[in-house]
Amino acid sequence: MEKRIINPWKWQDERHYAQAVEVTQVQGTLYCAGQAAVHADGTSSSADMETQLQLAIQNLEKVIIDAGYEFKNIVRLNVYTTSHEEFFPCFDTFGNWINRNQIKQAATFFEVKSLYETLKVELEATVVK
Repeated sequence: MEKRIINPWKWQDERHYAQAVEVTQVQGTLYCAGQAAVHADGTSSSADMETQLQLAIQNLEKVIIDAGYEFKNIVRLNVYTTSHEEFFPCFDTFGNWINRNQIKQAATFFEVKSLYETLKVELEATVVK
């Protein structure tokens, strides 16, 4: 797999995403359903945004690992949140995870009216190898 990042500007670097990602010679593509703060027993978290974001990241990591893919090969990551005001104070948690795993992905952030039950954030990824 070969990956090329397209960033005509520099400002997006501080926001932890790329304007576009081109991937060629792909051996496989993993389309992950939105991963949220759902515990292993299937119950939805009612914790604060920071705690829910951490659990959503852990759940996304589990799906990617179990499928045999690597975090650094996430090429698309959409973030759905019920409140940008609650999410952006947690942006360092998100950014640190992106940086630590050397992820260079196209991304879109959506504020939605609601998510399932008490959920506040959901991460939807596409991963290649």
